[in-house]
Amino acid sequence: MARIAGVDLPNSKRIEIALTYIYGIGLSSSKKILDDTGINPDTRVNDLSDEEINNLRKSIENNYKIEGDLRTEIAMNIKRLMDIRCYRGIRHRRGLPLRGQNTKNNARTRKGNRKPLVGRKK
Repeated sequence: MARIAGVDLPNSKRIEIALTYIYGIGLSSSKKILDDTGINPDTRVNDLSDEEINNLRKSIENNYKIEGDLRTEIAMNIKRLMDIRCYRGIRHRRGLPLRGQNTKNNARTRKGNRKPLVGRKK
């Protein structure tokens, strides 16, 4: 089992898909990494040599912000928005949608389950 950036990649999957298990790497960046390192995207993870795994590890560490560093940066960006009390920061704090979506009927993902109104006549 290959371990890159603290993530165990699944053995049976193609390396192109397995790299997307790392937070911060999607399919397009996975393809770009494999092009840079010269590894065939159809290769299974358990077929990779130690040298190829080391090349992948170096390429990812040098060119991408992933896992903990990326999560920290995103959290700090959101905290900054909340601290300066801009519109997006206020929406984050209240748990409402940020990008102008309608909240009268929808937005259940952000707002959570409906709360019953006590004492309301039917």
